[in-house]
Amino acid sequence: MIDISITIVAYNNEIDVRNAVCSIEGHTAVTVSKKIYIVDNSTQKNTLSSLPGKYKDVIYLSPGKNLGFGGGHNYVLDMLNSKYHAIVNPDIILAEDSFSVLFQFMEETRAGMAVPKLLDEKGNLQAVYRRELTVFDMGIRMFLPSHFRKRQSYHTMQDMDFEKPFQVPFAQGSFLLVQTKLFKELRGFDCRYFMYMEDADLCKRVNEKSSLWFCPFTSVIHKWERGSHKDRKLLKMHLASMIQYFKKWGWKLW
Repeated sequence: MIDISITIVAYNNEIDVRNAVCSIEGHTAVTVSKKIYIVDNSTQKNTLSSLPGKYKDVIYLSPGKNLGFGGGHNYVLDMLNSKYHAIVNPDIILAEDSFSVLFQFMEETRAGMAVPKLLDEKGNLQAVYRRELTVFDMGIRMFLPSHFRKRQSYHTMQDMDFEKPFQVPFAQGSFLLVQTKLFKELRGFDCRYFMYMEDADLCKRVNEKSSLWFCPFTSVIHKWERGSHKDRKLLKMHLASMIQYFKKWGWKLW
């Protein structure tokens, strides 16, 4: 059994994927055994299949179609033979040995899942840690981002001390480390969400069986694109996933 397995789902973003893999390889201690699975959902030709020739612990997989975010990560589910599994976005860059720190944190806390500090490229902490999702909070985020500042601050847990560990109801799925046994028990992501909200759903299911913790002892860089805020098609997909989420978990309005 290896220490950590990692999945990165690619979708026409070869440069980002290569940069993410390079940063993981360059900043992870050799004492941490790992495998990096690249699941290529791309519709455009690329050369990602050459990465295993450069890094011996990289495995390239091509499903032959776009499985979506959750489906792409679930593609490796039955292949995993690790203690912990990392869900990593292509727009993540490591600048330090985050996996060693998170591995130790998980060992000490026995958390089911952990999330580090996610920073933007200027070093600012991103608002990706959230309290229980409500229709009101999601509506503000999608349509009124410049209003209800106090409520947004509360929802994104700005009142917490980010220098100390604390439990999190929902952390964005850009970088999560989960017990592999638990991830398999949950059968990974709910694939009824093609894209968006599958991370909220997974976090909720993790917290039902174990706990999700914020780890303040390491940070990663996240080049947050916020695609659904710019693209009408993605916005429609995001709204459909929100409806699916609240139909499943209940329409908590406030």
